[in-house]
Amino acid sequence: MHNLLVQERELDLAKEHGINSATVKYTEFLLATASGKIEGLKGPGKLATPFEKTKIAAYTLGAMTPCMRLYAVMGKKFQELLDSNESTHPYNKWINNYSSDGFQATTLQTEDLLDKLSVSLTGEELDVIEKLYYQAMKLEIEFFSAQPLFQPTIVPLTKGHKPVEDHLIIFSDFDLTCTVVDSSAILAEIAIVTAPKSDQNQPEDQIVRMLSSDLRNTWGFLSKQYTEEYEQCIESIMPPDRLNNFDYKELSMALEQLSKFENTANNRVIESGVLKGISLEDIKRAGERLILQDGCPNFFQSIVKNENLNANVHVLSYCWCGDLIRSTFSSADLNELNVHANEFTYEGSVSTGEIVKKVESPIDKVEAFRNILKNCNDDKKKLTVYIGDSVGDLLCLLEADVGIVIGSSSSLRSVGTQFGISFVPLYSGLVKKQKEYVEGSTSDWKGLSGILYTVSSWAEVHAFILGC
Repeated sequence: MHNLLVQERELDLAKEHGINSATVKYTEFLLATASGKIEGLKGPGKLATPFEKTKIAAYTLGAMTPCMRLYAVMGKKFQELLDSNESTHPYNKWINNYSSDGFQATTLQTEDLLDKLSVSLTGEELDVIEKLYYQAMKLEIEFFSAQPLFQPTIVPLTKGHKPVEDHLIIFSDFDLTCTVVDSSAILAEIAIVTAPKSDQNQPEDQIVRMLSSDLRNTWGFLSKQYTEEYEQCIESIMPPDRLNNFDYKELSMALEQLSKFENTANNRVIESGVLKGISLEDIKRAGERLILQDGCPNFFQSIVKNENLNANVHVLSYCWCGDLIRSTFSSADLNELNVHANEFTYEGSVSTGEIVKKVESPIDKVEAFRNILKNCNDDKKKLTVYIGDSVGDLLCLLEADVGIVIGSSSSLRSVGTQFGISFVPLYSGLVKKQKEYVEGSTSDWKGLSGILYTVSSWAEVHAFILGC
């Protein structure tokens, strides 16, 4: 394919074009891996046994597979965006080749073969393949980054950011946006595990707690009740017919009903006493162990540790206990994040079961969002990004200059769609915006457009805002 392209364009590569150093790095890496010269490993010498040959073949496929999968994905992505009538596109052959069924099948075959060859390898040898895979992907990124750009681009978002004049403000939800599990379930589990097993276990001078078995039953009932009534509430706030145009006012009025529901649900939790008697030490320990979504800590670290960016991060959460959030981020070396959430009340260092309500509804969230912007005591131009995953984030997502939906909440999408909101995959949305920019349209991002951008991972968020 490459030879044909060279012939068609009548190029003499030896005379007209030097080889890009990023290309050389990857090809030399592949050749070295295929010959058994792998960093940190002793050379294999003669490949005397079938096992040694299998091992080197697996290593080589580990170094090749990222390129194959990357091109298969890119080919499909480009094909989806290509105008069906655009047969004169300069990269038409490239796109057709890498999006073809044949290439897709070859990529899958390569991955399947890598899996088969890896079955007999040791854990140490599998670690080698993993390192080779990541090294290959790193070299691929360097290859694409090394290509010259002949037109201005709208990404990364911070490319045109001027810290002296501009203020970047990142907002994010916490539960299931940053975390793998919901914090309410974590707090309930702490309560259940640390609760007394019988009445005899409770010291007279401490807060009287529900027994562990009763607490588990109560929590199970509250969870089931919340889920059922939440679904009913979502159904009740839906307009009977899908709105043709985005209507923020109608959506706000509907979410006021959801806010009342959230308030009632929280009152039930407080009255039940399930959050009573949890120690602050146990909360902090649970926060340290709470698993964050892949790429989330790295993204926030890249934002707050960059002193030249002039950026702030605010976490807006329904979480009942801000201490849990702060402990989670502190364990990831993210003490600079501003946390806006509800708070437990304590007697000494033990929870009373009461909650200081600060952010418990969509209306509370958007009011906190507005207040943060209002309290920014500077005249700098502000660019706001909100990252969220649920219906409770909708108003903030829409008011931010850029609203990014992470994950696949069905209720968020169904509510948004009924109120005229468009959910656009971030990649295709950026391609469209780039075309508009090149054609002379503005590249500014503005809130309340009715468009939200969807991503499947924090890696996409990172690449969009900061680049690779």
